[in-house]
Amino acid sequence: MNSSRVDFLRHSGIIATASMEQDLVATIPSSSPEEFSDATAQRLLELGAFYGRTKRRTNPKMKEFVFTTRGEIEIIDVRCIASAMEKAKQFVEEKAKSGAVFLLVATQPIAADAAKEFAAAVQCPFVQKRWIGGTLTNFKTISARVAHYISLKEGFSSGAMEKYTKKERLYKEREMKKLGEILGGLESLHTLPDVVIVVDAVMHHIAVREANRQGIPVVAFSNTDANPDFIDYLVPGNSSSKQSVTWFLEELRDAILRGRKSAPPVEHQDKNTPTATNNDKTPQQEASTEIKI
Repeated sequence: MNSSRVDFLRHSGIIATASMEQDLVATIPSSSPEEFSDATAQRLLELGAFYGRTKRRTNPKMKEFVFTTRGEIEIIDVRCIASAMEKAKQFVEEKAKSGAVFLLVATQPIAADAAKEFAAAVQCPFVQKRWIGGTLTNFKTISARVAHYISLKEGFSSGAMEKYTKKERLYKEREMKKLGEILGGLESLHTLPDVVIVVDAVMHHIAVREANRQGIPVVAFSNTDANPDFIDYLVPGNSSSKQSVTWFLEELRDAILRGRKSAPPVEHQDKNTPTATNNDKTPQQEASTEIKI
């Protein structure tokens, strides 16, 4: 085994004793030293992204990503993490080139900071507090609630709420704060997203199922207890680690921004081309005007 590889495994706590090191050397297939001198693999080891769930909690379909087991804890192969991450990055980059709308779902406290930074950089809607059932499968109703939240915000900012009594304003203010905690990140979601990005597919299994039903691709960072059958682009890894989650979102953020930067320029409409009037709306346009956002 390469010495640098042993150092990383020992430093990460996988190797605790000399006997464990000998056992690990015996169980690991021979690999070229270059594979484990790779900067990405080393970084994943340093981040602790390779820690899986206990063997009892691991989904049998995730065994292909498991490198070995130590102390009943599954150790995820960093080569699988890196490979899956590259595929996910290529996918979101291509989608970004075509102007796709991304929706981020990350409600864990450890993902709060990284999720906010991701949403701000990518300028995409996100769910950070709690997933509301029907966000995708009952989109019209959720959109109406978001529109109501926006109208309350605009009413308070413009002073339009002054016409109500003090008690009525207090009630509406409480309603606005409650809606803001749940729906605040969805203000820019005017249509169904083209891609749903999830941190921990098991925790957000309802969001994953809704995306599946709507035919929306799912990119997820999840541990060994996930079911890969419901995820289009699964990046296995320690989804309970703040550093690992931050790495995952930063990698996708950079890929999306690259895709948008390299997107072909939008063709401007010819001045001689007649524009649609209010009386010439398409069925899709008419449907979109039912809910004012």
